[in-house]
Amino acid sequence: MSCVERVADKMGTQAVTDGLVIRDYNVGEADRFLTLLTRKYGAIRASARGARRIKSGVSTGTQLLCHADFTLFKGREKYIIDEATPLTLFMGIRAELEKLALAQYFCELEDFLAPKEEEAELFLRLILNALALLEAGKHPSMQIKAAFEMRLLAISGYMPDLVACAGCGTYEADGMVLLPRSGVFLCASCAAREQVSPGECTALSRGALAALRHTAYADFARLFSFSLPEQTLKSFAAASEQYLLATLERSFQTLEFYHSLFVDR
Repeated sequence: MSCVERVADKMGTQAVTDGLVIRDYNVGEADRFLTLLTRKYGAIRASARGARRIKSGVSTGTQLLCHADFTLFKGREKYIIDEATPLTLFMGIRAELEKLALAQYFCELEDFLAPKEEEAELFLRLILNALALLEAGKHPSMQIKAAFEMRLLAISGYMPDLVACAGCGTYEADGMVLLPRSGVFLCASCAAREQVSPGECTALSRGALAALRHTAYADFARLFSFSLPEQTLKSFAAASEQYLLATLERSFQTLEFYHSLFVDR
């Protein structure tokens, strides 16, 4: 690119915000092209020129999963990264394949659901908290994953109706099932009356339903603050993932890769 073109790009509007690198790929000999999930502008595409050079001032701050303060210029077609000051690198996640795979799944979901060119405070806060907990290793990864999925769907406008049985209004009972495609649950009696087949629903224990309610409705500060017995956690995680896939009507390569790590276990 000529000097004239570089100057023209920097004549665009300056933007300053923190954000997380949720996608990156190499361009040419030394550049990176990124997707940033930013607090002020949502998910945006940005170019980091020369970022792969050793002496580049933006090299560290433009790596995948880096949370950084960015100074950007909005050019004619994309953002140009002028400065990137790292805040958190999440090195503990990078060191473990399972954690890295799950983190990349979180990033793919955010890339798909986060708003574009508008404020995304809740979206950024959610993934930063999930990554911090994943790195710390004090909560089961399955729990972090399910809580992240449910709250991300909720703030994206896909809030399930978990208040009571959609058929009779029962708050909770044994033998309840979730209908992932409609985002409601039924008690055993209503499920039998509606002739719901096993392939259309996911079994819910009382504990799993309570966990779904908590992650969809609780104050953000308490989102990840709960514990479950192993079998209840598995039920909760299965329901959360099935609801997400049914609601978004698509699969995710990063999720498939994450699951492939457990095939032989």
